[in-house]
Amino acid sequence: MDSKLKHLELIQGVINRLASDSFRMKGWTVVLVAAVFVFLARQNAFEAGYIALLPIAAFWGLDGYFLWQERLFRAHYDNVRTRPAENVDFAMDVRAYKGPLRLSWVGTTFSRTLVFFYGALLAFVLVAVLGVGGEPESAAMLRGVHAPTPGNG
Repeated sequence: MDSKLKHLELIQGVINRLASDSFRMKGWTVVLVAAVFVFLARQNAFEAGYIALLPIAAFWGLDGYFLWQERLFRAHYDNVRTRPAENVDFAMDVRAYKGPLRLSWVGTTFSRTLVFFYGALLAFVLVAVLGVGGEPESAAMLRGVHAPTPGNG
């Protein structure tokens, strides 16, 4: 029984690390998108805001990968949990659990939670770029500076 508990603890450690990595992906995405927009606001170049789509796409894919691996290890945990104690071999191979859409990288990347989070960031970038995109008055308002109006200058 001790070997089974040790194996389950080992699997749980991997699951915890993967969940932590997924959380970091979300944090880094928000930080990088915000940094891009701060830089563009200072340069008055909101029309180049599409560059913020790159970190969103990259981290969305990475986050999907970490969540996919986490799901595979959860399936492995369930398998080991229900296995008799004498059959514990400390294997960490999760390839046997791949297959259904829920346990595929693409299926996980486009899961409800990731689509909601990264879709909201995507919508924010598109609204910011299309709504503000190069209009000096709008960009100045975002920076907290009032642009001179024609005739007052």
